[in-house]
Amino acid sequence: AGWFRRLLHKPKPSSAESSLDAGRSASSSPSSSSSSAKSSGSSPGTSLARSVCPAPVLASDINASGSARWAKSYDVCICHSDVDLELVEELVSYLEGQPESFRCFLQLRDAAAGGAVVTELCDAVQNSHCWVMLITPGFLRDPWCKYQMHQALAEAPMANGRTIPVLKDVDRKDYPKELRNLYYIYMALKEKSFRQIRDTVMR
Repeated sequence: AGWFRRLLHKPKPSSAESSLDAGRSASSSPSSSSSSAKSSGSSPGTSLARSVCPAPVLASDINASGSARWAKSYDVCICHSDVDLELVEELVSYLEGQPESFRCFLQLRDAAAGGAVVTELCDAVQNSHCWVMLITPGFLRDPWCKYQMHQALAEAPMANGRTIPVLKDVDRKDYPKELRNLYYIYMALKEKSFRQIRDTVMR
């Protein structure tokens, strides 16, 4: 009976404490976070840039000498089919021309002469912060492109925003099964897609 009396006379928490407890329970509830993610995100047909809206990253922040950016040799490694080289060169030119001066790895340009093709690719994947995969009909037909994709996924199995699939002239049903858990950017308008890629790399 004594414990029951103490319970009845226990002071109620203040409004600030109760709101803090409510915040804790809401943030720790997986169902609330998953439902909000479902409502904010859409199908994998939307780009990562539109489904997530974190605080903007300033160019001065990533260019600072203490930035984690300089821990790796490249900001972006571009995985593509040989038939898409012209489009990829345009993308690389766009990214390298930005105020951030993104460091891109383009295999035909940046691989060391005399180096083994597979070794050069593996080094580039390991020494890049992000991997852009330009998924086109040519990419899907090319076993070498599949190998590049698997190397990138092996480097970061949970992706964590580092693998950026970009679809062009490919139906959603043909989207590689290995990437089904990732949002992709659909390249309809080239300029808009280039901006989305840049924004995603910045994040």
